[in-house]
Amino acid sequence: MACLATVGACTVLSSCSGLIYDGEGDCDPYYKVRFRYDWNMKFADAFPNEVLDVTLYVVDDNTGKVVWQKRESGEALQSEGYMMDVPVGPGTYSLVAWCGEGHRTSFSVDESDVKTELMCHLAVGDSDESGLHVKEDLNRLYHGTLEGQDFPDTQGTHIYTVPLKKNTNDVHVVLQHLSGDLVDASKFSFEISDANAHMAWNNELCSDNPVFYHAWNVMQGSAGLDTGTRAITSMSAAVADLTVGRLHEDSATRLNVRNDKGETVISVPLIEYFLLVKGHYRQMADQEYLDRQDDYNLVFFLDEDDRWINSHIYINSWHVVLQQEDIK
Repeated sequence: MACLATVGACTVLSSCSGLIYDGEGDCDPYYKVRFRYDWNMKFADAFPNEVLDVTLYVVDDNTGKVVWQKRESGEALQSEGYMMDVPVGPGTYSLVAWCGEGHRTSFSVDESDVKTELMCHLAVGDSDESGLHVKEDLNRLYHGTLEGQDFPDTQGTHIYTVPLKKNTNDVHVVLQHLSGDLVDASKFSFEISDANAHMAWNNELCSDNPVFYHAWNVMQGSAGLDTGTRAITSMSAAVADLTVGRLHEDSATRLNVRNDKGETVISVPLIEYFLLVKGHYRQMADQEYLDRQDDYNLVFFLDEDDRWINSHIYINSWHVVLQQEDIK
């Protein structure tokens, strides 16, 4: 009898065309979802290191309704080969994921069983007649979709991979005097304006309500300036850190720096300037570049009156020489 049982077990295993994981002792279909975040400038999967929280929504394509959802967070996501079990019946589904610790803190996702209502919104800041003002660092937010997936009624384990894009961006602004004189950081305020507070289920921006991101950190510092000789001159600098939501190629995203008199000393269209320095990625589509890049450094040089010398700017170490018509 023992030999028959053994032979029977072998027969079951050999008849299953798919791979059987621990705890899956029969040939029913099993569905698993993994997440991949390689939509970055290194083209390498950073999911285990960066994404600490995920919520997955499984949508029935026939009805547009969410039939199952689950949130997982913590160490489980960092384990090698992490996948989420999805216990649904066979059918055709779309997968929608809002991820990162930001999707439950700095942002919020609407509770709904309808796919088109799975919108994500900025959940921080104060509103006034001009718009929403955000004055804090935003926790990281990621989004992913995988549409029209067949979950077959065939034995074995079926694995689906949801690609993620990062929706939060860090912007660092440095002000320096060409003379090397002290730049008093307390004399300046920094703000980025956009209209990206609301994202649809497919990650499209879906509102034109203005958002003003203010620097959450401003400090005095020093930085080296390559003068073209072998010497590197150390210069005083004012440094501001801002975090903003998703950047879009068609958005009128703008950086404004004002002095303590309320006067605007720098005002530049950020999307246009960021796209000037695609460098080796010149052939990459503009929106893909903005989705992959998530960290921007800008260096402006001031004259003796604390005004921007608007003939050049450094962006992510690229020296951009500007013509007067470039400044709008």
